[in-house]
Amino acid sequence: MIAPDPSHVERIVKNALAEDIGSGDITTSLTVPAHARTDAVIVSRSVGVLAGIDVARAVFAAVDGRIVFEAMMEDGSEIARDDLIANVQGGATGILTGERVALNLLQRMSGIATLTARYVSLVAHTRARIVDTRKTTPGLRVLEKYAVTAGGGHNHRFGLYDGILIKDNHIAAAGGMRTAVTAAKANAPHTLKIEVEVTDLDELEEAIDSGADAVLLDNMPVETMRRAVEFAAGRVILEASGGVTEENVAVIAGTGVDLISVGALTHSAPALDMSLEFGGNHVGQHT
Repeated sequence: MIAPDPSHVERIVKNALAEDIGSGDITTSLTVPAHARTDAVIVSRSVGVLAGIDVARAVFAAVDGRIVFEAMMEDGSEIARDDLIANVQGGATGILTGERVALNLLQRMSGIATLTARYVSLVAHTRARIVDTRKTTPGLRVLEKYAVTAGGGHNHRFGLYDGILIKDNHIAAAGGMRTAVTAAKANAPHTLKIEVEVTDLDELEEAIDSGADAVLLDNMPVETMRRAVEFAAGRVILEASGGVTEENVAVIAGTGVDLISVGALTHSAPALDMSLEFGGNHVGQHT
């Protein structure tokens, strides 16, 4: 689990705060004395896995560098209902202004980590690794992919720039699979593997014969996937993709594939419920 680049976090936080604050927090400025100080806590209201604690810290620091943010739990920690996640102390106006953005990012990332952890646990008895996809929220990819790792999952390529994945439309536009793979192998940096998407065993054979390093088995029935594993016999990395759910992921993993990519980790994870409370309004911390 490698923390996101601070410059990326800073940019995301800056944009999120600008979107929320605009010309100013009018409610807080009209109702709260500028000199008011407070102690607040961030509390979990549900069960899950934490991700984004340093991102929340960065939000409050961007609003008011004098705010003291004390994390009580680390990313990757299991959270119980009413767990105390962080103490936040300082100017009440700054804490109120940063509250929603900090919680939005913390809840979103923790939701992704929580869903990822469920998938990882379902295939723990197999060799398969759970990986994410590029189906992320525009502008938040670096945070969402980090959250996947906090939940025990692994990252696929980050973008179009750091991995070669030849899909059906690339094959059609290039004039065939072998043509596409040959062109990629001739021009790609030696550090990049070449992955090809296939839908049946004939295409798998062609991908292997063309020199692919990895093959994505797209929406294959489980029995066909099992035969694909037998046919490949370890010659290429095999990735299962498409239609993966919590109900079928263990069966897919049981076929012997190396990777299972799950778009739902980032495009469908529900936010983990959390709240920021002033004073003594929280229930307390579970140990």
